[in-house]
Amino acid sequence: MPTISIKDAKNQLTALARRVEKGETIVVTRNGKPVFDLVPHQATGGIDMEAGRALLRRRGIKQGTLRVADDFDAPLPEDFLLKPLP
Repeated sequence: MPTISIKDAKNQLTALARRVEKGETIVVTRNGKPVFDLVPHQATGGIDMEAGRALLRRRGIKQGTLRVADDFDAPLPEDFLLKPLP
């Protein structure tokens, strides 16, 4: 993995960005010690809403429904964990 000092990286940022865009990873150093890596951007995960809608359509669900109980965030009774499950 190529390395470059932080001072040189500052002066060559555009050229480094082009190298990273092509998939290269570059280690930036300060006083010879690695400080950070310049790496290609990766899209983060998350919810793909369109894929979810497509799944619902394939399963014949025309509209997703969401219901949250009115007491969803109400405190639980003190003995909640002591009661046996039904």
